Amino acid sequence: MTYLVHLIQEDYSKSTQNQHINAIKFYFEKCLGRKKEYYYIERPIQDKKISVVLSKHEIQSLFQATHNLKHLTALAVIYSCGLRVSEIIHLKIKDIDSQRMVINIRKAKGNKDRQVQLTNQILALLRKYYKKYLPVNELITGRKGGSYSASSIQKIIKRTALKAKIYTPITPYTLRHSFATHLLENGTDIRYIQSILGNSDIKTTQIYTHVTSAHLKNIQNPSDDLNFFYLRT
Repeated sequence: MTYLVHLIQEDYSKSTQNQHINAIKFYFEKCLGRKKEYYYIERPIQDKKISVVLSKHEIQSLFQATHNLKHLTALAVIYSCGLRVSEIIHLKIKDIDSQRMVINIRKAKGNKDRQVQLTNQILALLRKYYKKYLPVNELITGRKGGSYSASSIQKIIKRTALKAKIYTPITPYTLRHSFATHLLENGTDIRYIQSILGNSDIKTTQIYTHVTSAHLKNIQNPSDDLNFFYLRT
């Protein structure tokens, strides 16, 4: 207990504190073979932070700053389909269904399959990309073939963001988050967004309702009825 108090006093992060609590429980119960015990320790509550959302203008600037066709294709598909990094790097040529204008996401998080929309612009981009790189199996391939790595996608978006003069730290998840937020701002039903993103729990999707600027603009603020300029200058 003294050690845990030390972590709090030294201002360790909430996640670090929880990891240490779990490690202590594991040591006593698994390594020492003690019976499962309940410790009267108040778990630190994780900080709730507002996720970064790029505006449509910033998304456009990001794409315009991407001069490599492979990089542009990867980022554009992530945004337009709301994909996770693991989903874009495992996406295969056969998953692109241009007849039905859908992209099949197979064995995603929770081992679930789903379909997302394939737009005309993305289809045209994919055809241009295919003619240049001629991928055989995976859609986005590495230099020596095979799947692209998640770390490569992360490096691409960070470098491109700087070129686009977007100085807010962003990740590939930012594109997925921005896509979902933009859908909600356009009036798309949150249940459809849940299906598109492949979220099992509606609560996971509801985080986007807290960050939509369009909804905030429609709120009548009580301060609008007040006069803040009565002082003479």
